[in-house]
Amino acid sequence: MTDQLRSIYREITPLNTSDCFTFFKRVKQEFNFPLHYHEEYELNFVYNAKGAKRIVGDNIETIGDIELVLVGSNLPHGWFTHECESTEIHEITIQFHRDLFDEKFLRRNQLSHVRALLERAAKGVLFSQETTAAFQARMERLTTKNGFDSVLELMSILHDLSLSRGMRTLCNACFSDKHFSYNSRRIEKAFEFMEAYYDKDISLADVAKVVNMPEVSFSRFIKKRTGRTFIESLNEIRLGHASRLLIDTTQTVAEVSFNCGFNNLSYFNRIFRKKNGCTPTDFRKNYSGTRVFI
Repeated sequence: MTDQLRSIYREITPLNTSDCFTFFKRVKQEFNFPLHYHEEYELNFVYNAKGAKRIVGDNIETIGDIELVLVGSNLPHGWFTHECESTEIHEITIQFHRDLFDEKFLRRNQLSHVRALLERAAKGVLFSQETTAAFQARMERLTTKNGFDSVLELMSILHDLSLSRGMRTLCNACFSDKHFSYNSRRIEKAFEFMEAYYDKDISLADVAKVVNMPEVSFSRFIKKRTGRTFIESLNEIRLGHASRLLIDTTQTVAEVSFNCGFNNLSYFNRIFRKKNGCTPTDFRKNYSGTRVFI
């Protein structure tokens, strides 16, 4: 594994305070920029790069021929050549300020879907193959526009992406240290409790009691609201913290497992591999290392 994959760079982007966004359109033979993060949001379109490796937060995957990813503010990310044999990789990268859309503006009804998309971007969003293919021409056109028309087109793209089907978030919960609104005080209270006591032996009964609901009712409620069961939600929180410890500390895998509430090492290894596609040890080799600022 190269040193590039074992370093996390803080990138100072060329976007200045008087700009709305910037873009890069390039054709290259390999991915050679290190793992990095920056304050700006990034919408990245990649074509003809099958076999490349993508890292977003604690998610590591080998990609197909084409993909479109939205990365939130200060979320580590990078694309690496890995097994990609193409010598003509196409990439369009759009970066825009995290305060481009004022918080009050995003609270308007007509912007609710865009707001939800930007919130999800804190964990990284991968759009479906169908959506990516459908937006390729629009991404290309955006790079030919300028001035006010380009801003309107970016807003239109983000809005239409926010309505697209099949998108999925990439990181585990808590990795990005962002708070998400579930439009339910009970659900938020449950997640606050799980976040506070993720390293303890907590049960469905414990959380149901916190939100003053019967166990069966709460079990159905959390599944309906989040799309995940109670144990899936708790494990996602624990895995997010585990990923941080693997990156930021020298604790053994067993210590990380125990300190994140997993009392069974085999179970921890199994669900970590299922979620991240690699073992905790391989994850650490892929990701951790010296942090460098540029």
